[in-house]
Amino acid sequence: MLFTDEYYMKMALKEAVYAYEEDEVPVGAIVICNNRIIGKGYNQTERLKDVTAHAEMIAITAASNYLGSKFLEECTLYVTLEPCLMCAAALKWARISRLVYGARDLKAGYSLTSNKVLHPKTELTIGIMENECGSLLTEFFREKRNG
Repeated sequence: MLFTDEYYMKMALKEAVYAYEEDEVPVGAIVICNNRIIGKGYNQTERLKDVTAHAEMIAITAASNYLGSKFLEECTLYVTLEPCLMCAAALKWARISRLVYGARDLKAGYSLTSNKVLHPKTELTIGIMENECGSLLTEFFREKRNG
């Protein structure tokens, strides 16, 4: 089996669908280490009544618990939407090796502030399955407006 960025982003998108089904903003994330999922999460801010319960934060915590380490230096985070400033800073502190995201967040993405938020050694890949990731978000907010 070929483990491509698209392969893993499809898994992150499955997490986003879980959020969508629970009426949460549909963002999903997974953490990969040595071609293995070691953490995953989806937005749960409404369910947990916690503004920090973003998909990335939940996935980072799960991966750190799995590894028994606060650092994710040999890991890649796949997330369906560009991380916000809070999540990007958490990725910096976790020393994530690589960040891959689908859709850009033109309203609250970390890159609106600065691309220097991430750790200087973090490799960045943008736009993997961008249309699929963005479409789920667009549909969610369309339903909210017309709801």
